[in-house]
Amino acid sequence: MDVELNATYITLNGFIELHKYRYLYFVIMFTIYILILCCNSTVIFLIVSQRSLHEPMHIFIAGLLLNSILFSTAVFPKLLMDLLSERQIISIPACVFQHFMFYTLVASEFLLLTVMAFDRYVSICIPLQYPVIMSKRTVSILLALPWTISAFHASAFKLVILNYNPQLCSSTLKGIYCNSRLYDPVCSSSTASVIVTIIILINVAVFPVILICFSYTSILIISCRSCVEVRTKAAQTCFCHSLHL
Repeated sequence: MDVELNATYITLNGFIELHKYRYLYFVIMFTIYILILCCNSTVIFLIVSQRSLHEPMHIFIAGLLLNSILFSTAVFPKLLMDLLSERQIISIPACVFQHFMFYTLVASEFLLLTVMAFDRYVSICIPLQYPVIMSKRTVSILLALPWTISAFHASAFKLVILNYNPQLCSSTLKGIYCNSRLYDPVCSSSTASVIVTIIILINVAVFPVILICFSYTSILIISCRSCVEVRTKAAQTCFCHSLHL
């Protein structure tokens, strides 16, 4: 184990029969990546370029699409290179950075969906106060908070883990990217790391899911009690958000 810990590179061994389907895997992954970039970038460009779309709902959708682009870029380029390489390796600093980006962007996805649900809740449940609550300043803050909170939590997790175990457990990862197995619980188990993990999970996953469910449940109740016009508005404004959920 000590020999492995002195390594400067990590081997990714999660690829299945890569020698047989290397080029097929590459074409599929490359196509998916290009589609994600093109489709999301096109929608973001339309939202940015059209002033009529400069509303909180569309701005948050653009933020979610941008998060998707960042997430894909954190995973796909290295994955594509590995598919064409004889050895699937990554340097430890690059692996730690990919691990950080992966969990930051996953957490920000949940938080962005929460912000979008809150926006729809205010719009439909308390429409008269919507212009006041969802001001440009508020929208800017709500748009920046998901990435800020996610990065803070990912950094806190990393600092706690490295404080108790500054070295990696193994030079081999069972995966195709640097995931949670980068820090094996066997080598870094501690009460502090467990507590931090639970707190992060609650903050970036449990609470957001509860708030999302509360928001859309309230919207559903209000819609059922209102006239047809309100129901139609609720269905139209929530449709794009429900696609991401």
